[in-house]
Amino acid sequence: MDLLEAKFKIDYPGFNLDVEMRIPSKGVSVVFGPSGSGKTTLLRCLSGLEKPSLGYLKIDGHVWQDEESFIPVQDRKIGLVFQESRLFPHLNIKKNLLYGYQRTFPDERKLQFDEVAQVLNLENLLQRRPEKLSGGERQRVAIGRALLTSPKLLLMDEPLASLDMQLKTEIIPFIKKIEKEFNTPIVYVTHSMNEVLQLVDTMVILKAGKVENIGPVQEVFSDVRLREAIGDEQLGAVLETLVTEHDESFGLTKLDFMGQVLHVPRQHIPVGHSLRVHIHSKDVILSTLSPAGATSVLNVLRAKVKKVGELKPKGYSVDIELDAGRPILATITRKSLSKLNLQPGQPIYAHIKAIKMMHELEGL
Repeated sequence: MDLLEAKFKIDYPGFNLDVEMRIPSKGVSVVFGPSGSGKTTLLRCLSGLEKPSLGYLKIDGHVWQDEESFIPVQDRKIGLVFQESRLFPHLNIKKNLLYGYQRTFPDERKLQFDEVAQVLNLENLLQRRPEKLSGGERQRVAIGRALLTSPKLLLMDEPLASLDMQLKTEIIPFIKKIEKEFNTPIVYVTHSMNEVLQLVDTMVILKAGKVENIGPVQEVFSDVRLREAIGDEQLGAVLETLVTEHDESFGLTKLDFMGQVLHVPRQHIPVGHSLRVHIHSKDVILSTLSPAGATSVLNVLRAKVKKVGELKPKGYSVDIELDAGRPILATITRKSLSKLNLQPGQPIYAHIKAIKMMHELEGL
């Protein structure tokens, strides 16, 4: 398996970064955490902008940094995208895009100008100057310029932080398309959970300069230990589903989730396409009995109890981690836990009151 392996230790007055991680060198890996957790410092270490006292970085078997060697930032074959687009104001868009391309040796050019411009929908902007573009257009150009260096790794430091909701909605599909079309691994730093949910394949959660958890988003996001790190508003399950049918008569779309059926409001997504959905832990009701009778709840998943969260003496609720082929989290009252007498391994039925699609999450 292709991997990015890193270990960095760096000491600042009042802050220490001490991280070790192994993540796939493919897809989108999101580094998530509150302000001051070390996200940008970690990205600077990966890029070579920062040289820690202890550092190790290997990508797909190639050592970029260890005790004996250090490849500087200009030789690391990385693309960098920041909050601000940082375009050259005196150059038009085509020349901005060509800046990195022309500084890449011809035999190292894996991506071509025309294909990058097409995927990022920049073809009609090439003769304009940066000041004539919207914020979203400028960020697409910045991403394109970074890609045209044919990077082995694309690093993005909160690239949507300064954009409004409409512009974020415009940019996110292009970021997802980059990984799919060009197979370029992306490490994406953000403190926005909504960006996380739409983009992430692998999730790295930082807290106070250390890795709290790391792994596939479906597993990390439903870990009962991470309520504080993830936050009450988004705690729950992230599921990858497949659109199987549209029921026009009832305005519903039918989804397949690992052989089980879910229904959501009608989606304008073709049959056969994937759809990532979010289920809040408070929207899951648990039952030990099969739903034989009529009920207004359309979505019921068969599962097993995997883990019971920490019981706090003064708290009224508890998190229950379920296994339905993928982790699902339910938040129930302590009294309900006592009544159901839930134990690990116990079969359970998860009644789901609401399902949200990633693009519908508030505060995107």
